[in-house]
Amino acid sequence: MKVFLLALAIIDDLGVIVIIALFYTHEVSLPALGVAAASIAVLGYLNWRGIGKTSVYLLVGAVLWTAILKSGVHATLAGVIVGFMLPMKAKNGKRPAEKLEHSLHPWVAYLILPLFAFVNAGVSLQGVSLENLTGILPSGIMLGLFIGKPLGIFLFSWVAVKMGVARLPESINFQHIFAVSVLCGIGFTMSIFIASLAFAGGAPELATYSRLGILLGSTAAAFVGYMLLSRVLPRRAAVGEFISILGALGENGAPFVIWLPLGRLHHRCSAVLVAR
Repeated sequence: MKVFLLALAIIDDLGVIVIIALFYTHEVSLPALGVAAASIAVLGYLNWRGIGKTSVYLLVGAVLWTAILKSGVHATLAGVIVGFMLPMKAKNGKRPAEKLEHSLHPWVAYLILPLFAFVNAGVSLQGVSLENLTGILPSGIMLGLFIGKPLGIFLFSWVAVKMGVARLPESINFQHIFAVSVLCGIGFTMSIFIASLAFAGGAPELATYSRLGILLGSTAAAFVGYMLLSRVLPRRAAVGEFISILGALGENGAPFVIWLPLGRLHHRCSAVLVAR
């Protein structure tokens, strides 16, 4: 289940980046796009030749990032492209993609993502009312994370298995898949990133209510997902699987703190710090 959820989290974030690049681009510079295309071609050639020197990819990637930024397309797309072009195993036997991942992980997990969350997750409750909190915007975001996303993931997984495109691992049934699908409703950085782009320059209260919707939807998904796991797994295994799954999300996602009472497991109230 951990592998299933980690793969979903990665694909989910990649999809968001593509949406940002396609729908949040206002003006396009063709010369800059030409430089970006040439940079992608160079990266493809390096990959085809099996060159494993990471510094070369990063140098071309810096040119690609600058070109995409100047083109008007959101520059986050450059990181995705460089990641795709890094070979898993070079001709000299080295693993540049794996090496770069291990090098970047501490910086991303312990500095960049917490800093992003600290700067962007602040929610001012001044002027917030219960009437507006149950309005279309926050309710839509909350229900989308808590109901829409889990249902979509579960139904597509069910259809894939029934059509023979995929199969369930041993000892895993659709009850497990549904519980994990609910946990997929936990979202933070990418959701707030999209909200900040969508309401940039607009009414600040819209950004506030969108963040509240994200926080409420993510919290509901975390607690209900844990409850569902505790029903389909033994209690001790459910807690371990819950922490393991959310730890997998933390390898990929945004900082998200959940205080979860684990009760009888340790006969006291425990706190779980989750990065998503």
